[in-house]
Amino acid sequence: MKSTLASLFLAAASVLPVAVHADTAVLAGGCFWCMEKDFESLDGVSEVVSGFTGGTAENPTYRGDHTGHYEAVEITYDPDVVSYRDILDHFWVNVDPFDANGQFCDKGPSYLSAIFTSDDTELELAEQTRQLVVERFPDQNVVTPILPLTTFYPITGNEIHHQDFYKKSPIRYKAYRYSCGRDRRLEAIWGEDATV
Repeated sequence: MKSTLASLFLAAASVLPVAVHADTAVLAGGCFWCMEKDFESLDGVSEVVSGFTGGTAENPTYRGDHTGHYEAVEITYDPDVVSYRDILDHFWVNVDPFDANGQFCDKGPSYLSAIFTSDDTELELAEQTRQLVVERFPDQNVVTPILPLTTFYPITGNEIHHQDFYKKSPIRYKAYRYSCGRDRRLEAIWGEDATV
């Protein structure tokens, strides 16, 4: 009887969800397709969701009103594997921190780069990493701001095809990324540190 109960308990325990500690980070680096790809390749990242943040329009959409919003990604990660600082270090070498008009071939306010922080710890780390970039490039103007996190609106509805675009349409994604010059520019800025 005891072994039957133990077997039932173990069987039930094996199907119960295991609580996993996860944190999130919200970053903007131009095209969210590219940011998704760049961060999903990072160990410890479990999910990257494309969306909008930073503006005042409620429920922004890609083809509709996203006034003031940045194209951004919400990154879910395991802090036991990759730290918030690691996320920020990866962010910097995947953006052009000097472009005040957008990122790569995408221009306009929604394509600007930014770090969105949710608390004082994130703010302090973001400021530290930004300062390192400033010191590395003393003759350039680092324009990437650090902003307080506001509501993050994930892509939904009939625009959901933007989520995981690099997986759903790999040929179109690669053609876009190449023609946009993203990787060439990252290598020109960051050299061996570029993750392209």
